[in-house]
Amino acid sequence: MNRRAFLSKVSIGLGTVALGSLLGLPGCLSANKNPLDTGAEISFPNFAPKAKRVIYLFQSGGPSQFELFDYKPLLDKMRGEELPESIRNGQRLTGMTSGQDSFPLVGSGLYDFKQYGQSGAWFSNLLPYTSQIADEICMVKSMYTDAINHDPAITFFQTGSQQPGRPSIGSWLSYGLGSDNKNLPTFCVLLSRGTGRPFGQPLYSRLWGNGFLHSLHQGVQFRSGKDPVLYLQNPDGIDSLARRRMLDKVVALNQKQMDEFGDPEIHSRIAQYEMAYRMQTSVPDIMNVDKESDHIYKMYGPDSMKPGTFAANCLLARRLIEKDVKFVQLYHMGWDQHERLPDQIEGQAKDVDQASAALVLDLKQRGLLDETLVVWGGEFGRTNYSQGTLTAKNYGRDHHPRSFTIWMAGGGIKPGMVYGETDDFGYNIVKDPVHVHDFQATMLHLLGVDHEKLTYKYQGRRFRLTDVHGKVVKDLLA
Repeated sequence: MNRRAFLSKVSIGLGTVALGSLLGLPGCLSANKNPLDTGAEISFPNFAPKAKRVIYLFQSGGPSQFELFDYKPLLDKMRGEELPESIRNGQRLTGMTSGQDSFPLVGSGLYDFKQYGQSGAWFSNLLPYTSQIADEICMVKSMYTDAINHDPAITFFQTGSQQPGRPSIGSWLSYGLGSDNKNLPTFCVLLSRGTGRPFGQPLYSRLWGNGFLHSLHQGVQFRSGKDPVLYLQNPDGIDSLARRRMLDKVVALNQKQMDEFGDPEIHSRIAQYEMAYRMQTSVPDIMNVDKESDHIYKMYGPDSMKPGTFAANCLLARRLIEKDVKFVQLYHMGWDQHERLPDQIEGQAKDVDQASAALVLDLKQRGLLDETLVVWGGEFGRTNYSQGTLTAKNYGRDHHPRSFTIWMAGGGIKPGMVYGETDDFGYNIVKDPVHVHDFQATMLHLLGVDHEKLTYKYQGRRFRLTDVHGKVVKDLLA
């Protein structure tokens, strides 16, 4: 037996009991947390959670806060004037604008802003539906990140590191909290492509990968079409009984391998085969939205009847958390407006506005919002100056990691609140900064998890989602 297999076998403990629990065999250890999870030294949650599940509406590409949330009239007054060096203060720019000779300021003058709700939160007319739930959401206008380009920035938000290879948020939650539904994955992923910029930044499956955790914890991508989960259905000529017999034989062979080599990943593979077998029944039921009433489709908008759209995915996310899926991750691509921003952002905002608001209201009317955390936001914001030539009706914005806006709702978050503030140029944070690791720590806290205790020992050191950083932003908690 090699060293890695020996150490893994020592750490896994009661392997047979664990496998029996995972497969639902009678007389075995009964626990919500999966005993196959090696590495955790304490049980979770650490304290009473406010949220039981998460729906993360990730806006891939970096939405411009200036056209949506962060109203800065000074930028309209100074339109076309140079960004003062005292504001930029030598901060890093991307290679796309670092060579520009001019940095002309541009505001949101093409769009009307108004204040909504008791908090007086600002919304532009691009978000007519989201503005109506101002009293349900908490808007954080002081987010900032360390990364300035898409791939490391998205990876940082999802895994806590700019370098690939770490587990994603959903995988950490699967590892720490286990599953509440043995017939569906703990962590589900839904993708949609925006109409604002159809050929936006690509997404990589490692963003919902398990990293160094057992493969049992990786996110499972649901797709539109006749096969929502790839390779789930039986091949032609194979019925359910034949599939069951095949799996029983595979389990026996894998168990023999486990007894010989002691690799706990074999147990994870057995569990995945069994999960796929159960999902043959559970997934078609989840995907069948025919029983949804007409007023629900009207609430989410006409796109909700088109599989694969953001609206349809929001509706599906609600159905998944109703079945106690722990973490549902939506990615909506197309927010990377380096040019033709006015043309592109209008379509992009229309993609998500109605459905995002409908999801919050739908959860509330079903009594699910208090226990479901909804997050909306991208990997960074956009610059207050124009990338490329500024004209009367056209401009672009580059990446800006120094300050941007996200919003959250439900799940123990304080509703009807605006947190944080940027300067009059919208370039720097002047009040209550929130780092990516702070956001991650706060999310885990709402789920009853101390972010400093959710660790996994790998290659000689203990890793966690927030690395060695992060603090809970208690002002955001209800």
